[in-house]
Amino acid sequence: MAADDPTDAHAPGPTGAENLPDANAFGPTGAENLPDANAFGPTGAENLPDAHGPGPTGAAGLADADAFGPVGVADLTDAVGTVHAVAGPDARIVSLVPSITELLCDLGLAHELVGRTRFCIHPSALVDSIPVVGGTKDVDIERVRALAPTHVIVNVEENRRETAAALAEFVPDLIVTAPRAPVDNLGLYRLLGAIFGRQDEAALLTRQFKLELQALQRQPLPERRVVCLIWRHPWMMAGPDTYIAAMLGLLHWRIGVAAPAGAATAPYPRVDPASFGDSLDRVLLSTEPYRFGRHYVEELQVLLPDTPVSLIDGEMLAWYGSRAIPALRYLANYARAAADA
Repeated sequence: MAADDPTDAHAPGPTGAENLPDANAFGPTGAENLPDANAFGPTGAENLPDAHGPGPTGAAGLADADAFGPVGVADLTDAVGTVHAVAGPDARIVSLVPSITELLCDLGLAHELVGRTRFCIHPSALVDSIPVVGGTKDVDIERVRALAPTHVIVNVEENRRETAAALAEFVPDLIVTAPRAPVDNLGLYRLLGAIFGRQDEAALLTRQFKLELQALQRQPLPERRVVCLIWRHPWMMAGPDTYIAAMLGLLHWRIGVAAPAGAATAPYPRVDPASFGDSLDRVLLSTEPYRFGRHYVEELQVLLPDTPVSLIDGEMLAWYGSRAIPALRYLANYARAAADA
């Protein structure tokens, strides 16, 4: 089958070494691997708050997700069980997570943002003037300190454990995020909306997400076996327990390649595309964190002549926050185009 690209991918993301998704770059994703209690608070999985994730992935589980009542403890509890106070009007926020920087802006908090990473590029009109404190994996701690933030937002996969531990020594509120599935975005909207007094904006995002998810779920999409490659030199894929896999799962697209022996629990295991054979319905090349382009599609199509190979927008696939809302529509269109190809 000829190579095809169901939809034009957006501009690819950065390819710096710090984005290489191995254990040192992406970092551990399990709660037990987070810093100790002095850095992130309770770290055992049993301490993860049920309220952070809205529950079932079906539309029925979202029925009351956009009904924001008085702010309670559950609303202010982050991904590792730390309960945060409602911020005052003088909040100074540093975001070390690109997709959450975008979300903060969409919540109307751009003026409270005093620091970001160099990969926090959306929306450019609002973030270009915000000071840069390094990358997601090489944060300049002293530069963050100089900004005197009241709040720093980190993610268990994007940021390093030692970075969080160092920040916890002087940052009053270290907010930890860990979306594992698309519906976890609802808890993320609620958390940040509650902490920073943007409940109305968070409720609007919740309603928009709910509508897009319901529209996607109404589509009669067939089961497909896929693999999503996210790195080259070496080849690496998104494993079945990643946010990427959960997004693809909304399309009934399942990761159809088992991780090699010894890498079964790795979120982004190394793989050999030559071993795929004809076991897959499609191979996806994410445009970030690696800058995959069309010549890589051609390279793999020669190797896998009977399997469609196509680019997919890495931001739409892997960015959570407000980006997840247009991402649901993007994926629905992508799946339709793939079915028609």
